[in-house]
Amino acid sequence: MNDSITICRKQDQPTTQWSGGLTTQLAIFPKDADYSRRDFLWRLSTAKVEAEESVFTHLPGFWRHLMVLEGELLIEHEGHHRIALQPFQQDSFNGGWTTRSKGKVRDFNLMLAVGCRGALTASQIKTGVHLETVGNREHPELRVDEAFYCLDGTITITRDDKHEVKLQEGDLLIFSNMSTMYKITIANRAETTVTMIRATIVYERKTHL
Repeated sequence: MNDSITICRKQDQPTTQWSGGLTTQLAIFPKDADYSRRDFLWRLSTAKVEAEESVFTHLPGFWRHLMVLEGELLIEHEGHHRIALQPFQQDSFNGGWTTRSKGKVRDFNLMLAVGCRGALTASQIKTGVHLETVGNREHPELRVDEAFYCLDGTITITRDDKHEVKLQEGDLLIFSNMSTMYKITIANRAETTVTMIRATIVYERKTHL
């Protein structure tokens, strides 16, 4: 497997309408997949819920992680559970469930097809340089992708002291196809704290994609 680095700039991310507002696709895998065909293994997006009450898109066969970025959201999964979310709190649920929500928010979404698992974390990056680890910690024969989304401000991410990428508000950086672990540095050179969302995707079976 050959690892790679992809930068998805804010101006290149397509925004479309959904029943409750607007959604912006940050990244999709494989790259030639189409959300409308449901032929993707994973998809990262943000959404603005502009209606006070919304019904989520029915996505059988996919697992979803949803994190609130702004506002407060009450989610109810018919026959399952309900949860109230504030900024940077999240819910994980089956896309095939009937899901309704109340509240106008902005959120961050990770959608996963069968055979993948994942997680979302939010970090407050203070002024200075911070060390992180990315990559496959458990099973080197499996693929791991990790994505870093700059919610506000500007950060610089460097891998192995040679691959340096500056992310501004709305930009996404993806480390793909990692079978080993790497050290990265995340630098915030501003005087204000920057919020970063990290998405980790693990393929639970071998893949050559």
